[in-house]
Amino acid sequence: MQAQLDAQPWMADLLFCEPTELYNILNQVSKLSRLAEPNYLCLLDVRSKRQYDESHVITARRVKKRDHQYLIPESVDLECVKYCIVYDSNTSSLELSIRPRYEEEEEEEEEEKEGKEDDSELLPGPAVEFGQILIHFTRQPVYILRGGYECFSGLYHFFRTQKVIWMPQELDAFLPYPIEIVPGKVFLGKLSQACNAKMHKDLKIKAHVNISLETTPYFVGNVDKLLHIKIEDTPDSILFPSFRHISHFIELHLKLRSVILVFSTRGISRSVAAVVAFLMHYNEETLKRSWAHVKKCKTNMRPNRALVAQLLEWEKALHGEYLTDISEPIY
Repeated sequence: MQAQLDAQPWMADLLFCEPTELYNILNQVSKLSRLAEPNYLCLLDVRSKRQYDESHVITARRVKKRDHQYLIPESVDLECVKYCIVYDSNTSSLELSIRPRYEEEEEEEEEEKEGKEDDSELLPGPAVEFGQILIHFTRQPVYILRGGYECFSGLYHFFRTQKVIWMPQELDAFLPYPIEIVPGKVFLGKLSQACNAKMHKDLKIKAHVNISLETTPYFVGNVDKLLHIKIEDTPDSILFPSFRHISHFIELHLKLRSVILVFSTRGISRSVAAVVAFLMHYNEETLKRSWAHVKKCKTNMRPNRALVAQLLEWEKALHGEYLTDISEPIY
């Protein structure tokens, strides 16, 4: 499929995607990493070939040009892709900006153009320019990565790569990182991630909230850095009495600028309930609002019904009344 093909009768939205959103999209799971799903994510890099070859975000494809015109990737069914995300070096606005008329693809061409810096005009950033083309080919919104590669790679250097081709088995074997709940501060994960030394180092984890029976090698015996709530994930497990302690523990570490990982065995029930309870306390929010935030970050979250009922009681404790209807299907 090429850019000169007729556009579809619909037009999708062009929206910004924050770096933390792309990080979480890259780390979603069903049974395996969702990156293995062919229509899950189309990540497109519109920087020069030299920049792309030096390093790019994992799974990103380079967008090619012909006669200064962007070409639509032929190997992607854009109509069916859930997330279509475009990035350049550092675009931080959907508005027009001053830049050279043509961004060069090769170093030699850049050298030839030296001394012609005044050859510029008001143009959208490269990512926005390509995104404006893509919205004619997609049903879902097209996202522009805010801050581009420079911002994202600065925050998540461990997701830089020079790898161009990803085999299906490699994507199946990809190990997702914990989900980011509060950017750079609070992460939500599972036991295996809490035991992973590389993830620990990459995310600069300084404290754990462990909502499971299992233990990890980290912070053993250090009550200042480890809060271990030993409960099972069963309908008769009671977490409500610990919500305030959990919230105060996380809040203290935020003041200390420590990065906290909240986890349980599978990372979808007990730890999720703990994080929702913390957000309700920290942001003075309803259960509904905090639930929606965590759901956006971690799409496969599923606290058991007993924990949902305890979160409703926590809402009443915080606000003096029940404000959320947990009989709705989303709970």
